[in-house]
Amino acid sequence: MATLWISMCSAMTAIRHTVEKVAPTDATVLITGENGTGKDVLANEIHRLSSRAAKPMVSVDIGALSESLFESELFGHVKGAFTDARTDHTGKFEQANGTTLFLDEIGNIPLHLQSKLLRVLQNRCVTKVGDTKSVPIDIRLVCATNKDLPAMVRDGQFREDLYYRINTVTLQLPPLRERTDEIEPLASLFIERYVKKYRRNVTGISEDAVDLLRRCRWSGNVRELQNRIEQTVILAENEVLRPDDFQINDSELNTMAFPIQAESLEDAEEQVIRNAVKKYNGNLTLVAKALNISRPTLYNRLKKYGI
Repeated sequence: MATLWISMCSAMTAIRHTVEKVAPTDATVLITGENGTGKDVLANEIHRLSSRAAKPMVSVDIGALSESLFESELFGHVKGAFTDARTDHTGKFEQANGTTLFLDEIGNIPLHLQSKLLRVLQNRCVTKVGDTKSVPIDIRLVCATNKDLPAMVRDGQFREDLYYRINTVTLQLPPLRERTDEIEPLASLFIERYVKKYRRNVTGISEDAVDLLRRCRWSGNVRELQNRIEQTVILAENEVLRPDDFQINDSELNTMAFPIQAESLEDAEEQVIRNAVKKYNGNLTLVAKALNISRPTLYNRLKKYGI
């Protein structure tokens, strides 16, 4: 789990502490965060530290399931249940019996299918499509999403009872731009990995290059950094990676979007946030996006400065 706990910033220290307490239990966990922050890695860490670790975790990418296959993939089907059902099929819930079931991108479940999932979670048994017999299941559920589920609940897009069923404990993974102390160790880790994979002669990364990487937006987070390091190692002309090797343009840099005049960093931060709130007429989703910070971080800053 080196890519998850590679740094010990305050946010990640708090998450690790919570994971160590929650993992040995069977509590349902909801992991939230932007794409590429490592939600799947965190799910695997929770499973690794659980009492169910002897069996592999079963993962489902909800976002990749079509509505027509939703019930069949999750709950299974019997032969003849529909046109292409030529044999019995065991669904993911039954496959995960006795272990952890990871439902990734759970916010993508259509509203009319959420009740079917809720029923299974409440009753802890599944009925295959085309069958009448219920099968008991013993699973530990971990879910993940990059969506704002509380906002979806308010907008009627996500069932409130399902939301409370899946978030006994919530873990919010901060974006990489809020964990810049991770940039250097992650870069070194990925360089080592891809030097071995592609047999390149790269030996490290310069301080100037690290400074450049720390200034990037990384909208794709750790996954984007990993891809950029892989590309750079493959194409590099130098043994020590330098800023020019990364081919980063100005649009990728995390620059301040609002003019400020302040005497301290806190004054500057407060003014930037106030300007953004004013510019976007209090729309906090747009404010957080413009400032490249997560909504929970924005809420903390608003409270801090009494905005």
